[in-house]
Amino acid sequence: MDNVRVVTDLEECRRVWLQLVPEDHVSDLWEFRACFQRHYQRPSRFIVAEEKGRACGLLPLSWIEEGGYFGYFPGEVWHGKTWLEQNRVIARDAAVLKQLLHLADGNGNGSRTSYYLRYLLPAGTVPAESQTVDEIGYLFNPPDFNFDMENYFQLFSHKSVKRIKREVAAFEEQGMDVRLDNMADFDLLVRLSLGRYDRHSYFNDARFTEGFRDLMHFLADRGWLRITAILIEGEPAAVDMGCVYHGVYTLLGGGTSDRFPGIAKLINLHHMRRACDERLSQVDFLCGDFSWKTMFHLTPRPLYLLSNMDQAPAPNAATASPQSAAAAPIVIARGANV
Repeated sequence: MDNVRVVTDLEECRRVWLQLVPEDHVSDLWEFRACFQRHYQRPSRFIVAEEKGRACGLLPLSWIEEGGYFGYFPGEVWHGKTWLEQNRVIARDAAVLKQLLHLADGNGNGSRTSYYLRYLLPAGTVPAESQTVDEIGYLFNPPDFNFDMENYFQLFSHKSVKRIKREVAAFEEQGMDVRLDNMADFDLLVRLSLGRYDRHSYFNDARFTEGFRDLMHFLADRGWLRITAILIEGEPAAVDMGCVYHGVYTLLGGGTSDRFPGIAKLINLHHMRRACDERLSQVDFLCGDFSWKTMFHLTPRPLYLLSNMDQAPAPNAATASPQSAAAAPIVIARGANV
């Protein structure tokens, strides 16, 4: 490594991202993240390591003004923290990674800048000595059960299986309908989420809502979009939005009506059954400490945190000036219903 530079021009950031970030996960796609960048409009600060003119390291940052820190690009925040998962710090080796983080920590003149990088994949992105678990993601792997939900139900006690199936049957007896891939259900999803969680909903922030709407259109254009609405006697009970990319069904967000207790269990089982029927490799229910994920015997996957802050950003942090950091020459439910 013979050079480290900072890129702030968004188009050049895009070129570097496309050059270095593998497109293994749907959130690796620049277009996916650009949906949120368009609405949050965070100043970008990509730290790029190069050797002999070729990039060998990338730390993509966005300045989160109201928190006074750098988060992982594009800086889409909910309750003061970024939301997108499976983030990466790209580094050819440990020396490159160390230099990227060193420059993120300061601006070359002795002052210090703050960073808080969430939901990092462990491989190649987090030093072994610094692996702090941020949150746990939860996966359902249909191949583990030969794509058969009856095999999956063998993980439960006989009593639990009977109870689950009885609850599902009760909804079906009420006149349950499943409506798939109707983009008009997006606004219904937002209304249900706001009605249930109010200011704690992701969609309480118009920037997030419109970024999510753009994401829906992007996924639909690619043929990856999944929108699932459950109606009971014609009344909306639950709506989820997700996508299928490289055989992985990712549940991105949803909303439920509190008039139908237990409906989340039904819609989540629907996703799992659909994944088995379509022989998908995985269902990613994302992070979130919701008890149903452990009760459903999903496979845990830790994601990691890198930060030089003493504590997590406050949900309603006071606005801070980005001038010293931004001007420096060198320097980051979710999931299905609950």
